Amino acid sequence: MIYLNGEFMPLEEARVPVLDRGFIFGDGVYEVIPVYSRHPFRLAEHLDRLQASLAAIRLANPHIGAEWTRLVHKLVGLNEPEDQSLYLHVTRGVAKRDHAFPPGVAPTVFMMSNPLVTPTASQVEGGVGAITAIDNRWLRCDIKAIALLPNVLLRQLAIDQDCAESILVRDGFVTEGAASNVFLVAGGVLLAPPKDHLMLPGITYDVVLELAARHGIPHEIRPIAREELQGAREIWLSSSSKEVLAVTQLDGQSVGDGRPGALFKRMYALYQEYKELVMRSPAAS
Repeated sequence: MIYLNGEFMPLEEARVPVLDRGFIFGDGVYEVIPVYSRHPFRLAEHLDRLQASLAAIRLANPHIGAEWTRLVHKLVGLNEPEDQSLYLHVTRGVAKRDHAFPPGVAPTVFMMSNPLVTPTASQVEGGVGAITAIDNRWLRCDIKAIALLPNVLLRQLAIDQDCAESILVRDGFVTEGAASNVFLVAGGVLLAPPKDHLMLPGITYDVVLELAARHGIPHEIRPIAREELQGAREIWLSSSSKEVLAVTQLDGQSVGDGRPGALFKRMYALYQEYKELVMRSPAAS
């Protein structure tokens, strides 16, 4: 079951006009919310990020937070999996093709649910491979825009080399992954690139840093040079579906000793404990 413009319906019945600006221009934004045991994870933070993206493209939010919350919970209830991945999608609506914003047009609002697919046990235990790639995307990567062709192409570069992700570098500094945020460990310190217009402000990124602060893990938020990435003892990816995942091969070379590091194992355990807490008491998120 999906939600489209005020109605819940089977996915097969959903239709969007071809003149929707999301289809014509990629003129819209989206969110992805993980759901554990039917509890949306960090729902308030995801809705805040959706609002920030809408404001950045000058599109009025079609719902206040309470209405989004009601719709999200209803959609979760209409679908079977206990763990789901909710996709929210808002475009500027249907209008004659013209670059200028159309006046008086209602936005298109679409939501769907898929089973939540998280890393396999073998990926957690053995890590994954990644490559580095030049970050050639636009300069507003902080907007969660539906126009994802650059990310698609960059991610495919990794898939073509049997890797899980492309880690992006712009002007000699790490920004993020094609579909994830990036952390590294050097000298026993967890390093994270700072939030700015060149990276998406990840919800899981925030959780990792909160857990590091809460449990006394040394960490710094600062620009990370490509050379630091290449010499890192540990590299991690984070996202709503990847959660926290170790990179053990980068550009065909082992990261550290080629296995997930000690700090990753600690953070992974802390993250799973936090998830369990949220599942028992959703207000804890």
